[in-house]
Amino acid sequence: MLMIKILSTHSADFEQVLQAVADIEAIVQPQDAWGYQTLVESLKQDSMHLLIAYEQKDNSFGNTVTGYCLYQVIFEQAEILRIGTHPDYQRQGIASQIFARLNTELKTSQVESILLEVRADNAPAIALYEQQEFALIHKRKGYYQTPHQPAIDALIMQRLYV
Repeated sequence: MLMIKILSTHSADFEQVLQAVADIEAIVQPQDAWGYQTLVESLKQDSMHLLIAYEQKDNSFGNTVTGYCLYQVIFEQAEILRIGTHPDYQRQGIASQIFARLNTELKTSQVESILLEVRADNAPAIALYEQQEFALIHKRKGYYQTPHQPAIDALIMQRLYV
């Protein structure tokens, strides 16, 4: 059964869960993965939150982290900094369930809008964000630079809650 919760820095399995997130990052964001230490440092800020999607197991082998969303809330504005689903669990609605939980959290916190940035060549992510009522508000020309490849634009997308 899929469960989604906000990871507490006081959680007994904090380090294990954060390492699982870092492992997924390395797979889904190979050019720009946030490692374990970067995630730890980020979560030291009161404004940062990490939603974890995990498959709850009936046995004693623990839970499997399937997806995550690292976001920041500053007053009435939120921003998704990192989001990902392990490739073995993609196309199963996990990201949509993460967004459903995120939307609930943000509305409870009286957030008015949320921003995110996505590579212009990431069609599956853009489609998901549009499905989640995000709209393109800005384009950063040639933002993503990779040696020996054309630069890719960054798209800034926003969802309003008011």
